[in-house]
Amino acid sequence: MNSLNPGGRTGWKTALAVVLTAVMLFPVYWMLNVSFTRDQDMRRSPPHLFPVHGTLAGYRAVLDQQLPYLATSLVVALGTVVLTVAVAAPAGYALAKLRPRGGGLLGFLLLVAQMIPGIIMAMGFYAVYLSLGLLQSVPGLIVADSTLAVPFAVLIFTAFMSGIPGELLQAATVDGAGVLRTFWSVVLPTSRNAVVTVSLFAFLWSWSDFVFASTLAGGGAHEPITLGIYHYIGNNNQEWNAIMATAVVASLPAAVILVLAQRYVAAGVTAGAVKD
Repeated sequence: MNSLNPGGRTGWKTALAVVLTAVMLFPVYWMLNVSFTRDQDMRRSPPHLFPVHGTLAGYRAVLDQQLPYLATSLVVALGTVVLTVAVAAPAGYALAKLRPRGGGLLGFLLLVAQMIPGIIMAMGFYAVYLSLGLLQSVPGLIVADSTLAVPFAVLIFTAFMSGIPGELLQAATVDGAGVLRTFWSVVLPTSRNAVVTVSLFAFLWSWSDFVFASTLAGGGAHEPITLGIYHYIGNNNQEWNAIMATAVVASLPAAVILVLAQRYVAAGVTAGAVKD
C-alpha cells in the first residue's frame, strides 16, 4: 500500500522534518523570548511562551555596553580571515600542485594539529605572549584564532586545488607566468568557492571563540563579545534579558554571512570528494 501512496509517505517525512527542525530551533526561539522578558518575569512558573510584557531593556544594554566588544570581535574575526587565507591558500596550492618533498607528512601533521585541545594551545600561547608582550592585544588574538582555522583551511584548499585541470596551469606557464603569477591570476580566482568556505569557517571560529579570548585577552582593553556576554554573569547577579539580547545581536552577523555564502560553502566543502 505504501508503494501506491508515495504522497502519504512524503508527507510523513515532511512532518517529521518539520518537527525535528522545530525542536532544534526552539533554543533560538527561547533566546529571543527571554531577550524581551522583564526581570521580574524571569522566574515565573510556568514561564510565558511569549513575552507578554515585553521590554527592550536588554537591547538598550547591548547598545550602551556591548558595542566595543562587538567591534573588537569584528576586527579580530576579519583579521583571522585575512591571515588564514593568506597562509592556507599558498600552502594548499603547494601541496596540491607543486608536490613538495614531505608533503604527505605535512598533511598528516595538519590532521594531528586539529586534534590538539584548545586549552593546551591557549596555555602555550600565554607563555609565549607573556614573553613577547602580546597579551591582551588584538594582533595576538588574531594569530591565536588563526591556528584553529589554518589546518582545516589548508586541507580544504588542497582538496579543491587538486581538481584544477593541469592544462590550465600549463597554459599559464606557456604564456610566461611564473609560479606566483599562476597562483594569483589563475588558481586563486578559480578557487573562489574554497576561499569563501575557508573565510566563513575562520570567521565563525574566531567570532565564537571563548578559550583564547578568556586566556589571552581577559581583563584587557580589547575583549571580544564572548567575554562581553560573560561579564553579565556574576555570583549574585545574572541579567538574563541582557545576556540573551547580546547573544541575539552577536548571532546576526554569523547568520547573515552563512545565508549569503551557503551555496559557495556547499561547493567548497565537497570539493575533491568526487573524481572524474
